[in-house]
Amino acid sequence: MARGGPKLDHGRRQELGQSFQDGGEHYHRVRPGYPAESADWLVPAGARAAADIGAGTGKFTALLVDRGLTVSAVDPSPDMLDQLRSAYPTVTALEGTAEETGLPDSAFDVVTVAQAWHWCEPLRASTEIARILRPGGVLGLIWNQLDTSVPWVHRLSRIMHAGDVHKPHFRPPVGPEFTGLESHLTRWEDPVTTADILELTKSRSYYLAANAATRDKVANNLGWYLHDHLGHAEDEVLRLPYLTQTWRAVRS
Repeated sequence: MARGGPKLDHGRRQELGQSFQDGGEHYHRVRPGYPAESADWLVPAGARAAADIGAGTGKFTALLVDRGLTVSAVDPSPDMLDQLRSAYPTVTALEGTAEETGLPDSAFDVVTVAQAWHWCEPLRASTEIARILRPGGVLGLIWNQLDTSVPWVHRLSRIMHAGDVHKPHFRPPVGPEFTGLESHLTRWEDPVTTADILELTKSRSYYLAANAATRDKVANNLGWYLHDHLGHAEDEVLRLPYLTQTWRAVRS
C-alpha cells in the first residue's frame, strides 16, 4: 500500500482507517513526532489560527501550539481525541473528518493534515478545507516516512509492512481550490530501542488489521532481523532514519 501507488478504494480506506479508532494511548506513546523545520517552513508569517485535521493524538498539533497559534483539532476517533485533550488542553478538539470538519467558514490561516491525507477523499476534503480557510490561507500536507534509501531501513520497512513510503514521483492530489503546490524535505533520526520498533509496528494499519497468525509472523521476523541478523541488543538505542515530506498549497 505504498502512497503514490494504486489508490485505495473507498471501502478499503474505511476498513484500514477504522483500525485506528482505538488505541490512542499506544499510538501517542510509540509514534514519532515531527521535526520543527516542517512547521517552520509550512506556517505562513503572521498566522494566528490553525486547524489540524486528522489530528490523531496531536503529534503535529504540538508544533502548531508551540508556535503560539490558536489551534482546533479534528479527528474521527474519540479515543485519539481523549489523548490529544490530555496532552494539549488549550486546543479545541472535536470529532469530524476532512470532508466534514464542523468548523466555521473562513476561520483559519493554515490547515494541516499530517499522516492522514491518504485516508481522505481529496476533492471533497479540498472543498471543505477551502471553506474553513481565509483567502490566501495555506493547506499543509505532511508525511513522516522511514528513509528507505538506507539499506537496513529498507529491509526493515518491508518486514514492518510500512506502507507510508512514497514513490519518487509522488505528488498529493488537491482540489482546484488550491494553487502553487510545493514541497520541502527534512531528514532526521529518531532514537529508539528494538522494543520501540516492535511497538511502532503494532501501531500501523497492516498489523492492526491482521489476524493473530500474521501478527505473530511479523513480530518473529522483526525480532530475528533486529537481534539475530543485525545483532542489536534489546536495550540498545538505534537512530532510526526518517524523511518528513511537507507540502503546501494556497487557497486561490
